[in-house]
Amino acid sequence: MAVPKQHKTKSSRNQRRMHIYLEQPKLAVCPKCGKPVLPHTVCLNCGSYKGKEVINVMKKLTKKEKKKKEKELAGKEKEEKKEKPLSMEELSKK
Repeated sequence: MAVPKQHKTKSSRNQRRMHIYLEQPKLAVCPKCGKPVLPHTVCLNCGSYKGKEVINVMKKLTKKEKKKKEKELAGKEKEEKKEKPLSMEELSKK
């Protein structure tokens, strides 16, 4: 059986392990609901991927949860409609 000839110090052991750590995943923002989501994955909040609904999230929920979720999604859509770009005439008025 192999036996090391010299003792490895704690310092050199820890220097070797210095690059072994967990990194936070890089998150993207869901274009439909605005929640952080891993890139190239379906949003678990709204069930959409690349702007299309892939999973019907409402199917699994109870009545109370459905109403709450519908209000939340409707509120987000209203906010998106309000943020339309200003035309040249509207900019000149300000």
